[in-house]
Amino acid sequence: MGECGGDEADRERVDDVQGLDLADVDLNQDDLRDAEEDEQEREARKRTRQLGSDGQNEQHHSDQAQDEAERAVGVVGGRPEHAEAGEEELDDHADQVDHGKAVENHPSLRHVSTLRDPQDAATLSSSSMAVATRREYGLFIDGATAEPAGGEIRELVEPATGKPLAQAAMAGTDDVDRAVSAARAALEGEWGKTPPNERSRLLHALADAIVANRKELVELETRNVGKAVSSTKPEVFVAAESFRYMASAIGSIEGGTRPIGGSILSYTLKEPVGVAAQIVPWNYPIMLAGWKLAPALAAGCTVVLKPDPATPLTALRLAELAVEVGIPAGVVNIVPGDGPTTGAHLVSHTGVDKVSFTGSTATGSEIMRLCADAVKRVSLELGGKSPSLVFADADLEDAVASTAYGIYYSAGQSCEARSRLLVEQSVYDDVVQLVTDKAGAVKVGDPLDPETHMGSLISERHREKVHGLVETGRGEGAEVVTGGEPPAGDGAFYPPTVLAGVESGQTVAQEEIFGPVLAVIPFEDEKDAIRIANDVRYGLMATVWTGDPARGHRLARRIKSGTFTINLPYGAFPGIPFGGYKQSGFGREQALETLQMYLETKAVLLSTGARPTNPWSL
Repeated sequence: MGECGGDEADRERVDDVQGLDLADVDLNQDDLRDAEEDEQEREARKRTRQLGSDGQNEQHHSDQAQDEAERAVGVVGGRPEHAEAGEEELDDHADQVDHGKAVENHPSLRHVSTLRDPQDAATLSSSSMAVATRREYGLFIDGATAEPAGGEIRELVEPATGKPLAQAAMAGTDDVDRAVSAARAALEGEWGKTPPNERSRLLHALADAIVANRKELVELETRNVGKAVSSTKPEVFVAAESFRYMASAIGSIEGGTRPIGGSILSYTLKEPVGVAAQIVPWNYPIMLAGWKLAPALAAGCTVVLKPDPATPLTALRLAELAVEVGIPAGVVNIVPGDGPTTGAHLVSHTGVDKVSFTGSTATGSEIMRLCADAVKRVSLELGGKSPSLVFADADLEDAVASTAYGIYYSAGQSCEARSRLLVEQSVYDDVVQLVTDKAGAVKVGDPLDPETHMGSLISERHREKVHGLVETGRGEGAEVVTGGEPPAGDGAFYPPTVLAGVESGQTVAQEEIFGPVLAVIPFEDEKDAIRIANDVRYGLMATVWTGDPARGHRLARRIKSGTFTINLPYGAFPGIPFGGYKQSGFGREQALETLQMYLETKAVLLSTGARPTNPWSL
């Protein structure tokens, strides 16, 4: 079963994706424009030349354009098994996501690849952009699509419409065993023999492939997650840039000599940790897959990555692209599945050497327990309740507009969303009015509409959770000044919401709501602002808005957060370490520090003396 033709509404929505411009990208805009222009030039050249056949250089894999005709890669699936309900351990935000229904009696399982027919490179129609609708996706193990051993297939629902989107295979423990075995074989085989310069070339090629297939990836991500395309398009480019950064950072992997005097020579070696288990949540599937995969592959590790069972589509496609550009089979394996079964088995597997997890603090704590007995290397990027601090001397218009972005992009479903707005008492009322106006100006709607600022939440179940916390805030004395009520109609939408009169000890000021809800809290002075900012168990990110640069630097040393920005809403860039203090986790993403987490340091000592060593004169 390949692509089923989408209806006209789908085609109209998808057609809008093609003309998007980048907006609000945490990357160098000129570099991204150059990437798009280079892609256009490649497509133009392909129209005037005939590509070679099967023996062509593998460099052409990264030039396979989005506009070529599709070719499907199929695999037969078995009868599905229904997942047990109610199991939340190790399933990040499990209470918030409808992970789909098992599909009975599926005739076949087909993982559609976009390897294309070069002769159709000049052809593109809006219908060919409906890449996800009603398709079936398998697992990805040892370089190929694989059917699940247990036969479980789930129906994925488009969060913004409530309509069926695709069907996806779910991995069980046997599938994890196969994936870990494939990763170990690749580590001890071809990938383990691949020199650093070749790894760098392959990561650059994978980044090129992501850019070349950006239209498909953007649509998959938008429809699978429900967030606005104005967010998902930059996220696809961030994934590409993560691979570029780590491809270049490979040159930093080096040992050194350590002089200790006498007749002993010593030096150090850097070696890959081994097989890495990586788990990413549903809110940034492709971007976080890039954050995880890039440093692991750069270090020479192999990977078994578990995306959330509700949002596996772009991770599966990314693994296909990795093989297409020449990364050996078994280096990247993708096993969507539930946390209590698939996730728990993966992180506790004896064949796994390191675990990297992004998600909730509760799940991260459980992963630490599972890894403790084997003393596995663990890095965790967890929850947050991040503050924006607005002082009276700030440019209030700029501060409030940026604060609205900092909470409402991704519909607040972001670990570093600045969900607490701390405002100096003298301008509190003015700021509440300003942020209420800005919230009302946020365009909520069809995620594929390029004019949309904010799409839907991930599921109706998650919307219920968000609304329940808003009601808790209302009951504790907070004033809902705008939003706060689920709209009628299809999809898991929730309006931008502002809560005023919030006190630091209230639930909405302490708990991670993970939705478009902003709690506005007054403070008296700088000391009080620092106290309130630190009065949570998290410490992922903080932003201060002030006209006094010295104050900004003072607060950077006083507020406990892994990232601190001054008069800037952005904080995640390739090359800049990203991670948390306190219960927001440990370890860093996106930077040289990340690369080191996937490397072991070995000390080598050699006697250079002319006489034999005989310490006891035996």
